[in-house]
Amino acid sequence: AVQVVESGGGLVETGGSLTLSCVVSGDTFSDYHMGWFRQAPEKEREGVAGINIRGYTTRYSDSVKGRFTISRDNAQNTVYLQMDNLTTDDTGKYYCAAASRYGSKWYERPLETDVYNDWGQGTQVTVSS
Repeated sequence: AVQVVESGGGLVETGGSLTLSCVVSGDTFSDYHMGWFRQAPEKEREGVAGINIRGYTTRYSDSVKGRFTISRDNAQNTVYLQMDNLTTDDTGKYYCAAASRYGSKWYERPLETDVYNDWGQGTQVTVSS
């Protein structure tokens, strides 16, 4: 298990940008695939982006493709989510999650919540119109 801590949320206007960060500790970071999820009020948590252990493979939901970029720095135990051209539909609490590479279904279902073992507490992103 690892500890996951997100940061970087805030209030931004429509069309603006924001970068979220997620620091992982407690185990070898490069043994974990990583994902970003979000949850709006009264909606289910949805996967928005995933990145494999080396950062060579990324996946995005259709709703953020072309606007969000996930990246990772294994030397810094950190994964990022660059969010551009934000809309009010992007408002929600954003969660970072880690999936162990061992026995993982990540390559089959990189944006599914049940693939991930360890979760952060989330960081709020609010996009104003």
